[in-house]
Amino acid sequence: MSDSLLAWATLALSPGIGPQRFLQLIQRFGSAAAALAARPAQLAGVLDADIATTLGGELAQQSAAAALAWAEADGCHLLTLQDDDYPCQLAEAGAAPPLLFARGRRELLAASMLAIVGSRNSTPQGDDNARSFARNLAANGYSIVSGLADGIDAAAHEGALPQAASTVAVIGTGIDRVYPARNRELAHRIAQQGLILSEFPLGTPPLAQNFPRRNRIIAGLARGCLVVEATLQSGSLITARLALEAGREVMAIPGSILNPQARGCHRLLKDGARLVETVDDVLDEVGRLPLPAAMTAAMTAASPAAVADTPVAAPLLQAMGFDPVDADTLAARLGLTPGEVYAMLLELEIQGHVDSMHGGRYQRRGNAADTIC
Repeated sequence: MSDSLLAWATLALSPGIGPQRFLQLIQRFGSAAAALAARPAQLAGVLDADIATTLGGELAQQSAAAALAWAEADGCHLLTLQDDDYPCQLAEAGAAPPLLFARGRRELLAASMLAIVGSRNSTPQGDDNARSFARNLAANGYSIVSGLADGIDAAAHEGALPQAASTVAVIGTGIDRVYPARNRELAHRIAQQGLILSEFPLGTPPLAQNFPRRNRIIAGLARGCLVVEATLQSGSLITARLALEAGREVMAIPGSILNPQARGCHRLLKDGARLVETVDDVLDEVGRLPLPAAMTAAMTAASPAAVADTPVAAPLLQAMGFDPVDADTLAARLGLTPGEVYAMLLELEIQGHVDSMHGGRYQRRGNAADTIC
């Protein structure tokens, strides 16, 4: 066990010590061990009295010992600001966590990353967009970073995971916890094929105040942040704001004016975010990476989604457009009876070209990757 790493972890995991206070202590005392050995009077001016008296106490010592023991397992790593492979993007973003728990492919820390975030209550179209953009951006060499939440986050991780660049999940709990629990299987796959990061002590439950800190790491790691769907109250808008503050590119996919999950994206676009329709739009904004020969050979151009062969399919899909619409409206547009339209919609839904939505409406399932490459 490294004494210097133990001291570093003890200081970083002490209650009330965030990234800024940690760096102030290191700058004043020269090392984590010296800061832990300082008397409360010496800590004045950096720490409040109640934090100074508990610095390096039993709770912090237990957390640090548990962290070092955890890091002895295969695929588990403790990452400090002193490590050569600490991500430069994150270190330069400000308020970089002094200690990160990492599980999975540590080499992904050196990858160029893009954040894809959005609503937990996403639409099927939003999930498809997140999955398609993530898959194709990862095929272009970008590791996709997101927050392992339901909805857009999960879809982005799933899209990127099979690619060589894979995906990085930044979580708001201890790295030994999975939240939400239904993403446990996805988290296990990411731990094997991608990378999971957390700054929180082992056993930390999902506390609301921790997720903005998680969002700051996501924004700091990435060259740019793409918001796929978001309400006006979505936490993904916090990530976008943090990305903007860190000097990153902020992009958003527009949606239907009738879709509440698109309003956050529209707000970002009004505020100057880049409007994105294709993966090429993203690459034009953040830059194209030189790809290894093996990865270049593995890339395949996206082909347009197949359209049903039935004579009525193309006119029906054309009449739908890309906004939600009900069967009665479609019947009026096509000069058919609602019963005939319902039968066609059912067939197209089974074939995967149409999604049924709340309120008896339907939406054409567009593939956001169709126009790239």
